[in-house]
Amino acid sequence: MHISVRFLSSLIAVLAAPLTATPALAQAAAAPTPTAATVAPYQPNRASRTFTGTFGGRTMRYSATVEEQVLRAENGTPRAAIVTTAYVAEPRDPGRPVTFLFNGGPGSGSVWLQMGAFGPKRVAIPSDARDDGAPPYRILDNPDSILDVTDLVFIDPVGTGFSHTIGEVKGEEFWGITKDARSVAQAIRQWISANGRWNSPKYLGGESYGTTRSAAVVNQLEGAFNDVSLNGVILISTILDFAAGADTEGNELSYITNLPTMAATALYHGKASAPSTQAFVDEARAFAIGPYAAFLLKGQNASAEEHAAIRRDLARFTGLPETYLDQANLRVTPGRFYKELLRDRGLTVGRLDSRYTGRDYDNAGETPDNDPSFYGIDGGYTAAINAYLRDTVGYQTDRNYVTIGSVGPWDWQIEGGRDTNAYLNVAPYLGRALRENSGLRILVAQGWYDFATPFFAAEYALSRPGFDRSRISWTYYDSGHMMYVRDEDRAKLSQDVRAFIRGR
Repeated sequence: MHISVRFLSSLIAVLAAPLTATPALAQAAAAPTPTAATVAPYQPNRASRTFTGTFGGRTMRYSATVEEQVLRAENGTPRAAIVTTAYVAEPRDPGRPVTFLFNGGPGSGSVWLQMGAFGPKRVAIPSDARDDGAPPYRILDNPDSILDVTDLVFIDPVGTGFSHTIGEVKGEEFWGITKDARSVAQAIRQWISANGRWNSPKYLGGESYGTTRSAAVVNQLEGAFNDVSLNGVILISTILDFAAGADTEGNELSYITNLPTMAATALYHGKASAPSTQAFVDEARAFAIGPYAAFLLKGQNASAEEHAAIRRDLARFTGLPETYLDQANLRVTPGRFYKELLRDRGLTVGRLDSRYTGRDYDNAGETPDNDPSFYGIDGGYTAAINAYLRDTVGYQTDRNYVTIGSVGPWDWQIEGGRDTNAYLNVAPYLGRALRENSGLRILVAQGWYDFATPFFAAEYALSRPGFDRSRISWTYYDSGHMMYVRDEDRAKLSQDVRAFIRGR
């Protein structure tokens, strides 16, 4: 049978038609696994300018660089961008110390330490515990910056500042004690690699939950054999032992650790009398850890005589009436104290800084409407960080700067299993680092009027076995959680940190 060439051509075209009509299916079947080469490249945002300033009496040139540290998956896919703001002396010197700083929350950007304490510029707010009011706020040169002795890198963890996840990555992948610490440690490693600082003296500093983060980041940096060894850790307003400070029914220890702060506050507001804050605090410490602790541990087994003696002394230290103390079972939570101490004046006292006072909607409530020591400063800091980074340094972004944000749910689990997480305490990370790094030192800075992270709770956490106390230095300030809002204490904090770094 003869088949024409035309017929064969037509047959081939018909048979081939289904194959050529579905190219997408063919391509999908052969699609490779996404890699860095197949994903659209992510371009990190960056801005940098050079300035001149005088810090610690030294006039110097420095660069200010705001940039995204891109965290990538193993295949190179970008997952998140952590924004760092680095102040580096010019000309650059790899022999200079470099200090990495962050705030707490969790969920707080580094605005507070950057624009309040250590950055080359600061926002001017009232130094005497008054509200910061409305703009414009003055942004001033900061001679108390420690840039004369160390380069500075301020870090905004994912979900804070301008830092963010990329693509479909969820924030929850970075929100937790260990998750957060891993990402911050990765950003630090990337920065020191990119800037040639592996052999520079290195310091880590955090405030509030930032001290928790410091302990967890130390564990990430020094807890394996690919160490980033540190020369020092700066703990400002410290919270390490969460179980000891938990204001929850059944936990007697929090009443002990809060009492010296109550005493300092009562004295400040004229509800107690003593020759000095230091002397009164020392008395309160001795009472809290001695007779008061013994009474609390006895519970309802304490005698009527013990009850009467404790009530009398507790009234002297807290400035609260004995009748009220009786009604509270001689156990006053901080929230009740804020409201009760100055109820007769129609005022509440602050949580972050109990020097501050506020007025509530009414005077009959059990706890305050809000914290006057936070709403007394937040407007000025928010305006300053945005104006400085965007307009002065030139960092362009459509993102909001998150000063205090919602990063949750936060994963509070750490290594160690059920019992470790039933008693949440990251202080052992620092104890281990001190034992395994003979050059490591710790500076602890605490304010007398801080209820968010009471100084006696910090002392308790770092006085347990396992810490070389000869390498832990303590400094105290006549203000609260953010001691640098008081001019005298900002200068003192600067001097204390500068001496700590110079003393390596």
